[in-house]
Amino acid sequence: MTAVVFYEKPGCGTNARQKLLLTRAGHDVEARNLLTEPWTGERLRAYFAGTPVWSWFNPASPRVKSGEIEPEAIEAVAAIDLMLEDPLLIRRPLIEAGGQCCAGFDREPVLSLLQRDDGLDDVQSCTRPEASPCPEPR
Repeated sequence: MTAVVFYEKPGCGTNARQKLLLTRAGHDVEARNLLTEPWTGERLRAYFAGTPVWSWFNPASPRVKSGEIEPEAIEAVAAIDLMLEDPLLIRRPLIEAGGQCCAGFDREPVLSLLQRDDGLDDVQSCTRPEASPCPEPR
């Protein structure tokens, strides 16, 4: 069993499904609110190590979906500043496990934590891609 810190958007159906997968795999999941966490640029940046800036963004964010923000055109420092200002832009979940951090559910250390089988479908994409955005958490 591994202790997993899971930064989520409360009420997100995709995050709920991801937490369930980790729990079923035998891990202790501590959920935290991504939107109210007191992030610093340095701390947030650690979750994105070794990945391109465009991949740091939540593609389901209303500002990204509308085209207001184009992740491919943003430099690293500006990206972090935008995310500190608007945490809905952050690709989620943010995960801490076994001394490693990542953004998204399709990267290490997450992949090593899950018991992969043929029945495991896409666990990163939004469960409501055609619907209106998830309700704002209270």
